[in-house]
Amino acid sequence: MTKPPYRGGSGRSRTGPGGPASGHPPRARTGPRNTARDAAERAAGLATSTRAAFGRDMSDASPWERDEAPSRVPAGKFPAKPKPDKPRSDRPRAGAVDRPAGRPPARPRRPEHEGERPDSAEAPRSRAAVEARARASEAPASKAPASKPPTRRALREATAEALATGVQTLEVTPDEAGMRIDRFLSARFPQLPFTRIQSLVRKGELRVNGKRAKAADRVEPGASVRVPPLSLEARPPAPNSPRAEGDLAFLRSLILYEDQDMMVLNKPFGLAVQGGSGTTRHVDGLLEAMRDKDGQKPRLVHRLDKDTAGCLIIAKTRLAAATLAKTFRSRAARKIYWALAAGVPKVRQGRISTYLAKEEIGDADARMRVAKHGDEGASHALTYYAVVDQAGQKLAWLSLKPVTGRTHQLRAHAAHIGHPLVGDPKYFDIENWELPGGLQNRLHLLARRIVIPHPRTAKPVDVTAPLPPHMAQSWNLLGFDAGRYDPIVEAPEA
Repeated sequence: MTKPPYRGGSGRSRTGPGGPASGHPPRARTGPRNTARDAAERAAGLATSTRAAFGRDMSDASPWERDEAPSRVPAGKFPAKPKPDKPRSDRPRAGAVDRPAGRPPARPRRPEHEGERPDSAEAPRSRAAVEARARASEAPASKAPASKPPTRRALREATAEALATGVQTLEVTPDEAGMRIDRFLSARFPQLPFTRIQSLVRKGELRVNGKRAKAADRVEPGASVRVPPLSLEARPPAPNSPRAEGDLAFLRSLILYEDQDMMVLNKPFGLAVQGGSGTTRHVDGLLEAMRDKDGQKPRLVHRLDKDTAGCLIIAKTRLAAATLAKTFRSRAARKIYWALAAGVPKVRQGRISTYLAKEEIGDADARMRVAKHGDEGASHALTYYAVVDQAGQKLAWLSLKPVTGRTHQLRAHAAHIGHPLVGDPKYFDIENWELPGGLQNRLHLLARRIVIPHPRTAKPVDVTAPLPPHMAQSWNLLGFDAGRYDPIVEAPEA
């Protein structure tokens, strides 16, 4: 068997221990060397020997490439090192020199696959090349096309169909993180009445991660929402259908203010904001006509009673909806209402502060009563009022500024001070009181003005709504001037 050529260069004599003169056979070098002498040997005499062994000049190759067998190995794989015929301790390394006294022995070298770093300048570049080849061999697997996540519209349609057949478990997507649980279901099932969603939450039929949920709970990404079987309303009209075009034209006629983030509608008397039992036409349903190509539709950020007219804010994006909802929760929005009350308050400007609670717990449209602090379901309600004008002692034009936003707050507070609003079917309780001739028996309450920071620029958006037809008729009959100064503007904000 022919011995491999001497790696230190042919024809060179060695006198040190382990060299040819010592009588020991030269040992094949199996890896990169970390001494200055080895580096000099590779630079001076390695080209000739490697050319003889491999048929090409290997002087500029990486250490592990010089030691590999002539047959090439796959890119990124390090060749196995040849095993010595005898134990390492019995075979001194070729070219080894006497170590001076007191010099510690050299640190044993780690295998190349454990991250050894050769001293030669060519090694980093060569190692980078090998790693690049390894990455190239794995590239096809990493470039597999990732499946696109389903769109909001697809999620909504799929869950709506599955929900009609039985119990369904919904998974919260990252885009829905932070939404209230009732708003989450309303977004997934726009044809489901909001009162029905509230009923599900109240009865404990809605569960998040196996636990009963409250309406104010907010969902987290990946949470599972269990929804019981439901009977859904008819699907909203398809875009571009005659009904959708009619709804869109109607909504356009109500717009008082609009930009790319929000709009303010002049909600008419008698139009509900959200669906309920027996309510098929409402603002939330009409907004389906404004759904864009991505399935996004404008969102409600607050509510008005069905018979209350005036300014209603709509968010056109989810970011705007979240920002505006936070503005309402922090009471940063200024709201002014106009109303026609029975009688004239003795105190022309005042403050009404009470606790309000529902007479029937669980009924979304139940009558509110004045409660005591600590009563079940009682919440603090604060309203400032001012008398703008009056018709004798029979009627008073009131301007109201609610600080809180409780259900039926203004109507309940007006009745509490003994001056219920004209046309109020729930709270008007004055016996033997007759409606003056020419006035319509409709609720005389208008969300007259709203000032709110813009969700994107934070600049104030100030919008005023005109009197609805029945209130404009009453104002004309009573001789009230709608342009008269409103003293409630100077009322406190809290």
